[in-house]
Amino acid sequence: MSGHNKWSQIKRQKGVSDAKKSKIFSKLVRFISVEAKLSGGKDSPGLRSAIEKAKKVNMPKDIIEKAVKKGGEPSTKMESITYEAYGPGGVGIIIETLTDSKNRTAQDVKHILVKNGFALGGIGSVAWNFTKERTPEGMIWKPNTTTTISDEDLELLDKIVEELEENDDVQDVYTNAE
Repeated sequence: MSGHNKWSQIKRQKGVSDAKKSKIFSKLVRFISVEAKLSGGKDSPGLRSAIEKAKKVNMPKDIIEKAVKKGGEPSTKMESITYEAYGPGGVGIIIETLTDSKNRTAQDVKHILVKNGFALGGIGSVAWNFTKERTPEGMIWKPNTTTTISDEDLELLDKIVEELEENDDVQDVYTNAE
């Protein structure tokens, strides 16, 4: 009768879902803190947008309030950095990060790309094909043109995007794949 303990199964499933939720919450706490710091603790469109994102994923109110307070305190400097790369099938990839260590984040992003056979592009090498637009969720990159890729390239692109999004410093990943 081994393996029939219901609590073990529930505990394992809960652990997986809690880990996913924790990763999302930590990214959003960092984002809210930076927006609060930029607004000086006052209400601003960026801060409202960050709080709305947190509410959409059911982040508790007390965690949101702590993140806003944390942003008002003088602490480590957080920087927003955008990386550009070409992926499988010539697809443009824009990677937005929020970090306290540019060197660590650059190496992490570069490692993920090189491991999959790609490299970082120069400044503006991909951004020319995207337009940055304000939406209710915040600023997003919309592709001016899209690229059609094969199924194998699409699988590789999904793998790369998933690995990038697992990194705590990566906030968003945009592609122009169709």
